[in-house]
Amino acid sequence: MQDKSYYEKIGFKCGLEIHQRIASQFKLFCSCSSSFAEDKMIGSITRSQRAVAGETGHLDVATQFESMKSRKFVYNLYENSTCLVDIDEEPPHEVNKEAMEFALSISNSLNAKIPYEIEPMRKEVVDGSDPSAFQRSMLIGYGGLLDLNGIKIEVPSIFLEEESSGVSGTSGNAAIYDVSRLGIPLIEIDTSPTIRTPQEAKTAAKELGLLLRLTGKVQRGIGSIRQDVNVSVLNGNRVEIKGVQNLDQMDIIIENEVERQLALLKIAEELKAREASICKPIEVTKLFSNSKARIIREKISSGCSVIAARLSGYAGLIGMETGKGMRLGRELSEYAKSIGLKGIIHGDENLSSYGFSEAELSSLGKELGLKAGDSFVMVAEEDERAKLAIKLVLDRAEKAKVGVLQETRAIEQGKVSTRFLRPIPGGSRMYPETDILPINPLHYSKKSGPEKATNVLDRLEKEIGVKQLAEQMLWSKELSQYSEIVEKTGAEPLTVATILLEKLKELRRSGKEISTISNAALVHIFDEYAKGTITRQAIEAILSMTPKTSADVDNIIKEEGLKRISGQKLKRLIEEYDGSKVEKIRAIMSKHRLNVDGKELNEMLK
Repeated sequence: MQDKSYYEKIGFKCGLEIHQRIASQFKLFCSCSSSFAEDKMIGSITRSQRAVAGETGHLDVATQFESMKSRKFVYNLYENSTCLVDIDEEPPHEVNKEAMEFALSISNSLNAKIPYEIEPMRKEVVDGSDPSAFQRSMLIGYGGLLDLNGIKIEVPSIFLEEESSGVSGTSGNAAIYDVSRLGIPLIEIDTSPTIRTPQEAKTAAKELGLLLRLTGKVQRGIGSIRQDVNVSVLNGNRVEIKGVQNLDQMDIIIENEVERQLALLKIAEELKAREASICKPIEVTKLFSNSKARIIREKISSGCSVIAARLSGYAGLIGMETGKGMRLGRELSEYAKSIGLKGIIHGDENLSSYGFSEAELSSLGKELGLKAGDSFVMVAEEDERAKLAIKLVLDRAEKAKVGVLQETRAIEQGKVSTRFLRPIPGGSRMYPETDILPINPLHYSKKSGPEKATNVLDRLEKEIGVKQLAEQMLWSKELSQYSEIVEKTGAEPLTVATILLEKLKELRRSGKEISTISNAALVHIFDEYAKGTITRQAIEAILSMTPKTSADVDNIIKEEGLKRISGQKLKRLIEEYDGSKVEKIRAIMSKHRLNVDGKELNEMLK
């Protein structure tokens, strides 16, 4: 981990975009339910999308890039959580009052100014995540401030907008989306790019997440909150990293991105020094008609073309590392993968490992006119797609001389490295929403923001009785769930906190699908515990079976025989065993551990 002076030296800049789903009853512009966990699919529609000019009259570079892929999109529709508004076959309804008042209260908490008039806008989105090819968004607050123990971080904008659809799979060149998530109210909080270190970015994200959780009015679970991080260094460009889910790894992800950008700048300097250039691509299919390289042979046999191009002065740089598991060659390959190719072949690889012969490579070198210090790139795909892929790869190779490109990148699943998604979008994709009148914020009540974190911590310490556990609960995603369970069931706070913070984590690490346990099922489990129907030990057993509904909980208790043995039943059970007090406890608990409360047994034996 580098210190602050290092990041000052390299001209480090960082800003955050926090996106959090609001736990409102309905969606932002219709009366569909915002709870989509257990909805029934009723059909699907298929659409294609293309880029159009925004309010400025220009096509946005990111939407052009997505449009170029010519993909089809399948949208799964659901009984209670989708309607004609979602698929743009009916005008939007009046804005959700609950969501609007929540967003205004967050703006007030961050000391942001509220616009005199709130203007609903359309933000063009052609990656398929919205059937209408746009997302509705409204500026709710501007000029806010986040205080990190004396460090002031500007919050230039706060938006209220619609959540996008969720990807559920692919089928050929078609992406499949679930529309149930689409339109759920979402608040976006943006910071200025004045965050000074990766660790400070992590702290700011935690503080904003805590602010939202303390309201008790945000959704929980995987994907309900997303952090996008904008990073740049001196002489570079802004790179947006989307979907940083794990806050504990945010600083590591940012450090890796800084390393990548610095490496790309070094490569750019070397390419300029070598006066590197890109040559025109040519078809070389005939050179590999009898190749033993499986990667090429199978493509040619299925009627694909092989296209290659010389990269003058690129030798050794395509294979140069730009970070952990990253190389410039992979950066080029990601552009080909964005239109469906599995990858590319380039001259800095160990080509003999693919099965290419020396004769084939020699013929390729002559065909391309390779000289000392040159490299090449090659793709094998159906003719039109191969031409598009090589064009994208060569364009990216040419831009390597720039250094860092303005890109949107995504976290690779289970890793701290990133992959290319698309060019970074700009203002050209915004235009007014013509179906909704401007909104007067004075028509909505000014609700106060959430309780202060210090007050919440004091209350948690009194309830739970263990300071360390109270602090852990304050910063955890389970805080609102803990409060709901304690309030609704009256279960002992220490038990609730221990189960949520420790036992669920243990079950998750053991491979249990804890994320599938519904909130209703969790509340029902603790309600049964508070009523004395089950023991504390039984809670863990039930959770390990991952119930999805309250009915599942009741079935598990019945089928697994988990009802608590107490009172006269426990007294009769004790009479069945001989021996000393210790011997009775050992015998009973070994056989009835999940049904008998140890404290009650000990008291009765006294």
